[in-house]
Amino acid sequence: MKAKNINNINIKNKRASFDYEIVETYQAGIVLTGTEIKSIREGKAGLADTFCYVYNGEVWVKNMYIAEYSFGSYNNHQTRRDRKLLLTAKEIAHLAHVSQTPGFSIIPTRLFLNEKGFAKLTIAIARGKKQYDKRDSIKERDDRRAMDRAMKF
Repeated sequence: MKAKNINNINIKNKRASFDYEIVETYQAGIVLTGTEIKSIREGKAGLADTFCYVYNGEVWVKNMYIAEYSFGSYNNHQTRRDRKLLLTAKEIAHLAHVSQTPGFSIIPTRLFLNEKGFAKLTIAIARGKKQYDKRDSIKERDDRRAMDRAMKF
């Protein structure tokens, strides 16, 4: 029996940890079409400027970029359409409650393929950082780099 060769696709939202303080994370499945999953397996997706919202008891991800599949025909997908996320009813209820709270957002942090080959999205409940918090993050990162450089010598 042949083992499946699954690419290690790991697409991250690099701005998320800089712009937001992550409070809680969830792992969700995504409802995709055939050409969308093929593009993700090629690594042609992006999470920049992406966010999630709750509508009619369902969680949706908005503005997620998945490039058109190069071998797709007239059935190719739209690159930035809204996509439904698959979560339990309890998780959706919690996300709906938190999204109503001022200052909190639901943002995607990572898109990956699990061991079965299904596309999964890690979403986070996050609180926006103020400008001075961002400066602190930059300073901590620079200090860590300086310490790492000093350790090498």
